[in-house]
Amino acid sequence: MDLKAQERAPIYEALDKFGKMRVVPFDVPGHKRGRGNPELVKLLGEKCVSMDVNSMKPLDNLCHPVSVIRDAEKLAADAFGADHAFLMVGGTTSAVQSMVMSAVQAGQKIILPRNVHRSVMGALVLCGAVPVYVNPECDAKLGIPLGMSLSQLKRTIECTPDAKAILVNNPTYYGICSDLRSIVKLAHEHNMLVLVDEAHGTHLYFGEDLPVSAMAAGADMAAVSMHKSGGSLTQSSLLLTGPRVNADHVRQIINLTQTTSASYLLLSSLDISRRNLALRGKESFAAVCELADYARGEINDLGGWYAYSKELINGDSIFDFDRTKLSVYTLDMGLAGIEVYDLLRDEYDIQIEFGDLGNILAYLSIGDRKRDVERLVSSLSEIGRLYAKDRTGMMENEYIPPVVAVTPQYAFYAPKRSLPIAETAGYVCSEFVMCYPPGIPILAPGERVTTKILEYIAYAKEKGCQLTGPEDAAIERLNVLVE
Repeated sequence: MDLKAQERAPIYEALDKFGKMRVVPFDVPGHKRGRGNPELVKLLGEKCVSMDVNSMKPLDNLCHPVSVIRDAEKLAADAFGADHAFLMVGGTTSAVQSMVMSAVQAGQKIILPRNVHRSVMGALVLCGAVPVYVNPECDAKLGIPLGMSLSQLKRTIECTPDAKAILVNNPTYYGICSDLRSIVKLAHEHNMLVLVDEAHGTHLYFGEDLPVSAMAAGADMAAVSMHKSGGSLTQSSLLLTGPRVNADHVRQIINLTQTTSASYLLLSSLDISRRNLALRGKESFAAVCELADYARGEINDLGGWYAYSKELINGDSIFDFDRTKLSVYTLDMGLAGIEVYDLLRDEYDIQIEFGDLGNILAYLSIGDRKRDVERLVSSLSEIGRLYAKDRTGMMENEYIPPVVAVTPQYAFYAPKRSLPIAETAGYVCSEFVMCYPPGIPILAPGERVTTKILEYIAYAKEKGCQLTGPEDAAIERLNVLVE
């Protein structure tokens, strides 16, 4: 990485130069640098609104970059060790979907774990590719899905030698990492591309003593959420590609769905955040790791809670662990993770990332402070004292293997009917059902509804999980295929 070159931020510099010119705007956006919407200026500030401009020659065009955006992409590629980097303004959902649709077409097979984000399943609905699942192992105590087992992947490849690509979640929301280098080697031996949903792994490119990043492991594409641990604005992301991928083709795929009116607030935030990480990321993420380790020690000393880390490593399905992830097991307190999530927000004014049926995640990154962690620890101590109960009757958080009947695309567009959800056992689902966050489908289009899944959904609703996906927002009815 050329550190001298990384001091530049081409998009921000062009915006700054443009802002000093006396250009009369007879273009969009219609608020005309905020003059037409003073309430928006009051909310966001004059500086912010004045930078909300349209694509023009001095500022380049995201769909076909030839100047400052192209320069920013080159700097991002250099910083992340990629052959090419695409600036994405539709979130990592857009990056993941572009990645999948660049690698597989209708009827082609892609190997992936079932605990993928909804964006992956959405890509399969859009492109018509066929999923072949490597069911993840589950930790017997924590109930969390683990990484991709190399032995299971080998068996899947033997059964599906015509697959075109393998998709890996790395790291998972909980911090679990797979053996990426071995997966890449195995995939390339079978002429398969490796795609990595690296939404929660921006810091892996800049920190030390952290799991290997996708590009360093030799992956062919990676979708990276700069806004999660990288410090950019929400909805800004990167799509990275390696030497085995035609970047020009990827750009065409991106342009099928990404906006032609890219936000320069998002683009400049990517540019500035990349510069910040390239110049100061090593020190910043060392501090994050130290803070996370401190938090784990303090939480585990409370008793009843379990903040887990590298002790889980087993060399296969947990090949490594991302120390920045502050994941805490809650069931020994007789509390579902979502109950702790709600208590922290409603009673202690602490907003953590998510709670599932047995765990919570406090997302630590470059903006966190020790005193905030101490407040979290003291709040968990009080919750344990006031709300802990016998765990009898608590449902274990578990992975339920899907029963795939038809492809996601076929199920999504096929004739369907709406039934009360309690009456859908045995039918094939035609829509998504998931807890959000983390946005991993409990049911996806094309999967058969089972009694166990219905029990899981009912329990999640009872505990207060935010269920999303179906047309019926109350999750009382479900669309199923007409059979």
